[in-house]
Amino acid sequence: MELKATSLGKHLAQHPYNRVRLLHAGVEVSGEKHEYLIPFNQLLAIKCKRGLVWGELEFSLPDDKVVRLHGTEWQETQRFYHHLSHAWQLWSEEMSRVAADVLTSLVEKLHTLEQQDKWLKRSDVADWRSVITEAFTALPLPVTRLNEFDNCREAALFCLHWLESGDALRQQRNASWTEKMLEQYADFFNSVETSPLNASQARAVVNGEDSLLVLAGAGSGKTSVLVARAGWLLMRRQAAPEQILLLAFGHQAACEMNDRIRARLDTEGIEARTFHSLALNIISQGSKKSPTISRLETDSAERQKLLLAVWRQQCSEKKAHANGWRQWLQDELAWSPGEGEFWQDDRLAKKLASRLERWLGLMRMHGGAQAEMIAFAPEAIRDVFSKRVKLMAPLVKAWKSALKEEGAVDFSGLIHLAVNILNKGRFISPWKHILVDEFQDISPQRAALLAALRRQNKQTSLYAVGDDWQAIYRFCGAEMTLTTAFHHHFGEGDRCFLDTTYRFNERIGDVANRFIQRNPHQLKKPLNSLSKGGKRAVSLLPEGQLEALLDKMSGYAAPDERILILARYHYLRPPLLDKAKTRWPRLKIDFTSIHASKGQQADYVILLGLQAGNEGFPAEARESVIEQVLLPQPEAFPDAEERRLAYVALTRAKQQAWLLYEKDNPSVFVEEFRQLGVAVLRKP
Repeated sequence: MELKATSLGKHLAQHPYNRVRLLHAGVEVSGEKHEYLIPFNQLLAIKCKRGLVWGELEFSLPDDKVVRLHGTEWQETQRFYHHLSHAWQLWSEEMSRVAADVLTSLVEKLHTLEQQDKWLKRSDVADWRSVITEAFTALPLPVTRLNEFDNCREAALFCLHWLESGDALRQQRNASWTEKMLEQYADFFNSVETSPLNASQARAVVNGEDSLLVLAGAGSGKTSVLVARAGWLLMRRQAAPEQILLLAFGHQAACEMNDRIRARLDTEGIEARTFHSLALNIISQGSKKSPTISRLETDSAERQKLLLAVWRQQCSEKKAHANGWRQWLQDELAWSPGEGEFWQDDRLAKKLASRLERWLGLMRMHGGAQAEMIAFAPEAIRDVFSKRVKLMAPLVKAWKSALKEEGAVDFSGLIHLAVNILNKGRFISPWKHILVDEFQDISPQRAALLAALRRQNKQTSLYAVGDDWQAIYRFCGAEMTLTTAFHHHFGEGDRCFLDTTYRFNERIGDVANRFIQRNPHQLKKPLNSLSKGGKRAVSLLPEGQLEALLDKMSGYAAPDERILILARYHYLRPPLLDKAKTRWPRLKIDFTSIHASKGQQADYVILLGLQAGNEGFPAEARESVIEQVLLPQPEAFPDAEERRLAYVALTRAKQQAWLLYEKDNPSVFVEEFRQLGVAVLRKP
C-alpha cells in the first residue's frame, strides 16, 4: 500500500518527499531525488494532520528527528494513516511481549544484585548501567515507547530509574544497608577496640568503596578504625589475612600497628609494613635476590662525611665549581662564605651538610637523569636550576659509587626498583585490600608504588586514612594534593569523616579548626569534642612568662599529667629547662620540636617562639632552587604549611594550651589568634 502527493500538491509543497509506501515492518518515504527507510523499531510516533487543502503525515524518529510528507489528498491520507497505524500497532504489541521477557529477566537480575549483603560500590552501579544499556540496545522497541505498554511499563521504569538516578539510589541503599550492619554487628563494633567505635568510625569501617579516603582529625581514633577495618574484612570473609596489606610510614608506627592487630584481632596473618619493607619484599620475590639497605641511610654522620669530602674535593680541584658553590651559598642561602678556601671552614661545612643531604635526597627521589630533571624545571628558573644540578652531579655520582661498592641500595632506589619490577610483571600483587595510615604524608614516589600494585590486581581497594590539616612533611617530598584531590589520583570512590575527637576540648577544637580552615585549600570537615573547656583553654602569653607559667602549674598539675613544650626547631629548647628536674621535680615536662610531636599528646601544651623574622614562627621560606623544582608545589596561601604546624602543636593539648609570643616582634599568627577570640594574658 502506498500514498502519493497530488501533482498540484507536489508542485506547491516543494518538499523532498512526495510518496510513502508501507513495507513488511516499516515505511519507505521517497521523492524525486531522496529516499528514506523508516523501520518500525525506529518509529516513535505517527501524526496525521489536515491543512487548508491537502493532508500531511509526520513520522517522529529518535534524536528529535522528524520526516514529513506533504501535498496528499486528505481522504487518501486518512485511509493510509489508519491502515499504517493498525499494522504498526500489531507489530508493536508483538514486540512488546519480546521486550517484556527481556525486561522481566533484567529486573530479576537487578533485584538479586540489589539484595546482596554487601556495600554497593560505584563500580558496581557502573556495571549495572552497562548491563541495562546493553539490554536496551537488544530490545525490538525504542526505549521511549516502553511506557506505552502495560507489560513493559513497570519494569522499564525500574531500569530507567537505576540508569538515570543510580548514584542517588546507591547512596540511599548503602545508607540503609550500613544501618543494618551497625545494628547486626553491634557486638563487633563495641568490642573490636578497647572503647566502642562511634557511629562515624563504624560507618567508615563498613564503607566498601574501591577508593576510600577517611579524613581523621586529630585525636579522632584513626588507628582504631584501621584495626577495625582489618577485623571487618576478616569477619565478613572479604579477605584472608594474607590478602590485607597495611602500610605505615615509620618502623615504630608499623610495629605499634602490628601489636594492636595481634592484641585486638588475635591474628598474626596481617603484617603492617613500611613502604620500604614492602619494596624490599617485592624486589626479593620479583628479582630472586634480597637487596641490602645501605648503612649510609641509617648513619647520618657517615653520610655527611662522604658528601662533605666530595664537596671539598670538588671545590679545591675546580675553580669554576668553587665559584659556583660560593654564588649558590650567597644568592640562595644568604651566607657569607668569604673569598679564600671557604670549603675548609668547618663551621660552614657543618651548616651545609644537612642541606647537601636534603638536595641529594630530592634528586634521588626524583630518580630521573640530569637532562630530565632540568627539563622538568619551570623555564624562569631552569638556567639556575641547571647550574645547581651540575654542581650536585659529583655528589650524586659519589653516592651511587658508594652504594655500588657496598652492594646496597638507598631508600629512594628501593621504591624505584619495586615499581619497575611491578611494571614489568615480575611480581603479581596478592593483596585485595591496601590500608594506609597517615595518608597525608604520601609522596608521589610512594603513590606510584600504590598505583603499580593496583594495576597488578584490578580488584585491589585502597583504604586511606589521614588528615590534610596535619600535612607537615612537604620538605620530605610529601604532596598534600594526593590527599585533597584523592579521587583524581586514585580513582572514583567515597570520602568519610571521623567527626569526634577524644583528645581536646571544644574550646581548643574551635580555635584550631577555625585557624586551619582560613586556608581555602584545606578540606572542610566537622570535628566535634566531648568536653566544653573554658575560655582560657587557649591563651596567648608573653614569651618571658614561661618560668612564671611553670611555677604556677607546679601548684595544680598532677604528677601523671604531661606538660609538652614545643618549638619550631629542636635547638630553640629554652635553657630554663636544664634546671626543670630540680626546680619543678613533680612536673612531668618534655620538650620537642613540633614536627617530632606529631602523633603525641599531653595534658598541657606550651608553644614557644611566636615571633616574626629569623628563627620565628611561621618560619621564613628558605628554599633553594633545587627544592623549588623537586619538591611538590605549595598551595597559593601564605604560610600554609606553617599554619598546619601550628594546628598540630595546638591539637597535642588535651586540657589547655599556651601560645608564647614576642611582645615587641609578634608573629603574624598572634593577630589571627586574637581575632579568633583567644585570651591575651599579661601573666599566667
